[in-house]
Amino acid sequence: MPSVSIILPTYNRTPFLRLAVASVFAQTFADWELIVADDGSGEDTKAYLRSLESARVRVLYLAHSGTPSRARNAALEVATGRYVAFMDSDDLWEPNKLARQLSVMHAEQRCEWSYTAFTIVDAEGTPLASEHHRRWTPHGGHIFAEVVRTSASIRTPAVLASTELVREVGAFDEAMDRSEDYDLWMRLALRSPACVIDEPLVAVRRHAGNQKTEQPRAYVARDYSLCKLARHVTGPQRRLLEQERSRNALALAAEIANRGGRWRALVAVGRSLPFSWKYPQWWYGGARALARACLATGRYAPASEAADRTTSRR
Repeated sequence: MPSVSIILPTYNRTPFLRLAVASVFAQTFADWELIVADDGSGEDTKAYLRSLESARVRVLYLAHSGTPSRARNAALEVATGRYVAFMDSDDLWEPNKLARQLSVMHAEQRCEWSYTAFTIVDAEGTPLASEHHRRWTPHGGHIFAEVVRTSASIRTPAVLASTELVREVGAFDEAMDRSEDYDLWMRLALRSPACVIDEPLVAVRRHAGNQKTEQPRAYVARDYSLCKLARHVTGPQRRLLEQERSRNALALAAEIANRGGRWRALVAVGRSLPFSWKYPQWWYGGARALARACLATGRYAPASEAADRTTSRR
């Protein structure tokens, strides 16, 4: 059995896919298997995938669902490695990515998952101008609070985790079509400390094919994730999740108001009252959101990186 099972969902995007796969084959750590979960791609992509099939590359030809979580979970079911690494079909790994993560995790055996820093690039692989001033803070150890607040900035291709742990916490939630990555990171962080490699070992592409602009849905997905997890924890962890739900609800209301949905914004604030009334910051934020909904003036900055991050899907 290989040490690492690499899970790569794809749907067309053959040019990007070729480069992503090439970066997998370029890894200095060679004890891996690659499982590509094809979500009903066209013949061009399927022909390329058939050329890859070998003893260490397995391709799952799935019916198209449009849900990356479903594709990743299908690959996870057949993974045989002790660890699982997630890759996206339009991103890239540095050659020492797996080697660095495994080295750190073997040294810190209490950590059952890890992640690395990353660089955001354009379709041609050139770092975006914003990368010159984007700040990235590494958070290691018990980082449940940082993951919940999204101050821990984690991208899917940067994660390496114990296969057993990922399966035990339920893998990706197939009911979610966005924010499903942070939904899983929260559950991993609840169970195990994390190792962090403060090196940009992953290149995450931003291009026309993976940008989403349906911001309200991102907030709704995040609320679903926070509410779901809150049912299974108590004490400070539950309070943290409720506070984040409150903050997310206000961000949703403001976003709806910015889009002209005044009354729907008021409804969103009202619906958050049962789980938010005990937090003073919600009353202040709620008053601002109500004023913005009534006046429909100004723009609102997303309350968390998660809302901005979930506008893109690999």
